[in-house]
Amino acid sequence: MGVNIRSNKIIFHIDVNSAFLSWEAVYRLAHKGGKQDLRTISSAVGGDVALRHGIILAKSIPAKRYGVKTGEALWEAKRKCPGLVLVPPNYGLYERCSAALMEILRDYSDVVEPYSIDEAFVDMSTSCHLFGTPKEVGQKIKDRIYEALGFTVNVGISSNKFLAKMASDLFFVGRATAKKLFSVGIRTIGELAAADPGWLKGLLKKHGEVIWAFANGVDLSPVLMEPEANKGYGNSTNPPFDVTGVEMADKVLLVFSETVGARLRMDGVRAGMVSVGIRYTDLSYVSHQKKLYNATNLTIEIYQAACRLFRELWNGQPVRHLGVHTAHISGGEGFRQGSLFDEIDYEKLSRLDKTIDDIRDCFGMDAVKRAVFLGQAIDHMSGGISREKRKVDYDKLEIL
Repeated sequence: MGVNIRSNKIIFHIDVNSAFLSWEAVYRLAHKGGKQDLRTISSAVGGDVALRHGIILAKSIPAKRYGVKTGEALWEAKRKCPGLVLVPPNYGLYERCSAALMEILRDYSDVVEPYSIDEAFVDMSTSCHLFGTPKEVGQKIKDRIYEALGFTVNVGISSNKFLAKMASDLFFVGRATAKKLFSVGIRTIGELAAADPGWLKGLLKKHGEVIWAFANGVDLSPVLMEPEANKGYGNSTNPPFDVTGVEMADKVLLVFSETVGARLRMDGVRAGMVSVGIRYTDLSYVSHQKKLYNATNLTIEIYQAACRLFRELWNGQPVRHLGVHTAHISGGEGFRQGSLFDEIDYEKLSRLDKTIDDIRDCFGMDAVKRAVFLGQAIDHMSGGISREKRKVDYDKLEIL
């Protein structure tokens, strides 16, 4: 924490240390009679192997010393650290912790941009002087969060968002981009900064210009109080079984079409393109997309497009992961181009979808369920953060 501020901008980046594990540890200690702080032992938050969500989501520092990594399979982490204590994720808890964090940050500035569930940018340019020097304010924020909520955060301070966030890794350079850069001999931030931006654009398209600017400390993007509008909506998951036939695929695609359509309607927008992604059991991935005749947020139209795409794409092999995504997002109130061959009352379907949305909002997602999902292994509203990850029955767990 702490840099020499040379411009009128003062940007803070707040990042929770090992967020999911920290939040889980604090909650168990404060509310569930826990005696052992998960942060001080070899522990991790991980999905359920039986439900095929078996990866490490967060790990403690002692677990990190054994080589346990975020994103690796549970069996691999247990092989490295046989005594690893695994706890299930509770996204409902994590969302509440995140909201409490953001509430504290808004006491220091009106301009707070949640960047992810466990980090945020804060524009302190006009309010920092009310609380002290940037370094003093950063320490105050760290101390207050720890005293009020029980977990620790890192605070980065600089004149723009990129420099505030940058620590050991380069912002916006993921594994695929890093691999490309390594292949052409660029391995350090200094080498990236010295590269020709035109050549980088040819290698990485627009993203090349962005990371070249970041490497040179240039970032003109403002801290946003309101999130930018979604450019696409989607849902995907690993079903609890391999999809081996069209009939089962149709049910999974209906689940995703239902949830994606509901999100589009909630935000008052429509999608002009639907795509389907398939990951086979050998982990190979393929996708296919289709531009719609009319932009839509109707569940049935998204579903019909997804089913056609799946049939055109599927090679007959078992499917491990399936997803439905939409793009070309536009306002919800738009002109619908009619067709001489229309036999569907789209206005009636729209009213039906809205009625179902309203019932689920009032009485819960299970208040209305399609008959095709009765007695089925797949959750009718699954995908994304599934319900088993949103709530944990701690009474059934051994709390250390």
